[in-house]
Amino acid sequence: MPKHLISIHDYSREEILDTLKLAKEFEKNPSRPIFKGKVIASIFFEPSTRTRLSFETAANRLGARVIGFSDAGNTSVTKGESLKDTIKMVSNYADLIVMRHPLEGSARYASEVSSVPVINAGDGANQHPTQTMLDLYSILKTQGKLENLKINIVGDLKYGRTVHSLIQAMSHFSPSFTFISPDELRLPQEYRDFLTTHSITFNESKNLNQGVNEADIIYMTRVQKERFSDPIDYERVKNVYSLNRSMLTSCKENMKILHPLPRVNEIDTDVDNSEHAYYFNQAENGVYTRMAIISALLGVTEL
Repeated sequence: MPKHLISIHDYSREEILDTLKLAKEFEKNPSRPIFKGKVIASIFFEPSTRTRLSFETAANRLGARVIGFSDAGNTSVTKGESLKDTIKMVSNYADLIVMRHPLEGSARYASEVSSVPVINAGDGANQHPTQTMLDLYSILKTQGKLENLKINIVGDLKYGRTVHSLIQAMSHFSPSFTFISPDELRLPQEYRDFLTTHSITFNESKNLNQGVNEADIIYMTRVQKERFSDPIDYERVKNVYSLNRSMLTSCKENMKILHPLPRVNEIDTDVDNSEHAYYFNQAENGVYTRMAIISALLGVTEL
């Protein structure tokens, strides 16, 4: 296994499947204090609820102690300390670092200066590989396979790091994609080129109903206010899509709706008690997959 998890590209197809297999074992029995005496640093330079808490829950269930911060404003960063110095200091205290940072490429840089494994918990609009692993686990659990699925991805395709990572991870499994977004949030050219290079079928639309009845997975995303430099641009697109229950009357019986959360208005609350809603279960799956990722990076790949 790789020493760090910075990009989903760090894992091969086989390593992804091995991690999902390990996550399944942790789900069967989540209390596995196999890392008593280990210390995991959770350092979040950007706000987070689900990712930070699920990582800290995973670490605690593994018996490790957690140190760190959830607000860079309370750290020496406010005094001008560089990311390099912060990482070098933290790697002296911990056996593994989980980091979220608003700058693209920051996690890769951290891995180059750290003496312990680094997990990227999100670096700007770039990558969010552990979210992708729990997305894959959720897809596998609900569909019984990862191969040859039809996936609709809706919303912020330009800045959505969860979208970018998921596209790259699913490239191992021959999917077909329907991308739904306004022009301002269209999937960047580099990812369209990536799909073309890997001979993966995709189409683009502005219509939320496009392909709903054929989809195995509908992956909704929030339009991220924090990624916009101009508030007017955000206001123009923030409520462009809202999935409601009436749209689901003719979809596949086993179709599931995923969302990395938090949601704002993009999924109506009337969908929550639908048999297609899976986003809260998806968040729970984050604990098991993150337990698996931490374990693998600390040298335990089988239970």
